[in-house]
Amino acid sequence: MKTLLNIIWLVLCGFWMAIGYVLAGIVCCILIITIPFGIASFRIAGYALWPFGRTVVRDPSAGAAAAVGNVIWLIFAGIWLAIGHIGTGIVLCLTIIGIPLGIANFKMIPISLLPLGSRIVSTDVRLAPPVTNPAVR
Repeated sequence: MKTLLNIIWLVLCGFWMAIGYVLAGIVCCILIITIPFGIASFRIAGYALWPFGRTVVRDPSAGAAAAVGNVIWLIFAGIWLAIGHIGTGIVLCLTIIGIPLGIANFKMIPISLLPLGSRIVSTDVRLAPPVTNPAVR
């Protein structure tokens, strides 16, 4: 089911949203100081191409630099990418088949606004590693 949804997503909106993220990443990589924003944008572009089966997890170890970077990102690129997700989400929700895709678009808004300090992980992988130390049991 994830593969089918990803293929439909790719055709209807994933390709175009990924292009938006790649363009934002290229612009960010022009200046040396904004290269971390470009890397985050390229990472999200891959997520925008194939989102089903993956999720976004906030990294609790992200510090003040990530918060400051997110504010800068929000002003220059995040708001425009979020508007793209809102627009395509509304259009996709107009059809019954597009409702899951529209909801996925709405779920991508937080990472488009605040990408630094988050990771994209597979939903198939357990988030907490198993305990391997027998003394801990």
